Amino acid sequence: MNSRTIIANYYQNHCDEIVHFVAMRIQDRAEAQDIVQDLFLRLLSSQLMVTEQTLPCLIYTMARNMVADYFRRRHVLEEYEHYLRRSDLADNSVESVFSARQVMERMEFSLARLPEAYRKVYCLHIYGGMKVREISQELNENYKRVEHQLGVARKTVRQHLKVCV
Repeated sequence: MNSRTIIANYYQNHCDEIVHFVAMRIQDRAEAQDIVQDLFLRLLSSQLMVTEQTLPCLIYTMARNMVADYFRRRHVLEEYEHYLRRSDLADNSVESVFSARQVMERMEFSLARLPEAYRKVYCLHIYGGMKVREISQELNENYKRVEHQLGVARKTVRQHLKVCV
């Protein structure tokens, strides 16, 4: 059996189990379903060699990592909402929370438009809290290259956010 067939079969037989695993951690079943769908789409589009024995461990590891990413993104959104509440720019209304959601959506849009390497570096720095040296070691890339990619990614995201705010 090829990898895609193994993944498809596992999805059919264990999707609800994985959704439950994620939903128990984030307390939102609809969001958990989205995360699991993204997980399987990533698996299907990857070139990883999987077997029936290694797939469950890989899926649960990926699910755990995606839950961590979810909480990192949520943390950034909550920080921005708190900033709006403390600042003179907002009046603690529903509009300020809505605008925070718009900014987060704009940020996700900005990240999606970045080249894969730049996006990976930016996410490791922002969501993973890693420094340039740690990222360069993690990705086995030149320090200056990672520094440049992070700078370009920051500038691009900033430009997209200026349009939003």
